[in-house]
Amino acid sequence: MRISGGQLKGRGITSRRLFSKKFEGDELRPTSSKVREAIFDILQNDIKDADFLDLYAGTGTVGLEALSRGADRVFLIEDNYIRSDAINKYIKEIKAADRVKCYRERVEYFLKRASAAGMRFNIIFADPPYASDKIMKVLQFIDEHDILKEDGCLIVEHSSKLDLPDDTKNLKFIKNYKYGDTMLTLYRKRR
Repeated sequence: MRISGGQLKGRGITSRRLFSKKFEGDELRPTSSKVREAIFDILQNDIKDADFLDLYAGTGTVGLEALSRGADRVFLIEDNYIRSDAINKYIKEIKAADRVKCYRERVEYFLKRASAAGMRFNIIFADPPYASDKIMKVLQFIDEHDILKEDGCLIVEHSSKLDLPDDTKNLKFIKNYKYGDTMLTLYRKRR
């Protein structure tokens, strides 16, 4: 996988080893380059100087692409130790440790910790395993806790067969974008 835009455009960032095996019973399903391009087209007015949170980072490609395209700080959450080690190795390789942090922990633990510490983000990207109910839990947590900055947005990558809720208490549904079996759903923090 390669970064498709920005300062790091063209750099390969993953090891084939991450794709050749399943770790801890989970399957690695990286965001395709077509969908990544769509994500950053959607976020083009939001990405500059943003604090970007990538939940279920996998290879880290989406978060690192955010950095390449102008995000100020990037937080990657990946609980698989092999993947998080590979991401951290890459962060050191590109000398970005002052702007990118990869946390090896479960998303729900990070969100609780971030909320308690008063961390807030301009953009949250969530791409949990398609066959799980994790996205509903993440949506509920983000809706109930103040971790999105004013005018912040949440973009969710999920199966096009899954219907996410329209507006919630604190999240306003903006639009769905369909790419084959993949759907991107965009929410903005309610004012």
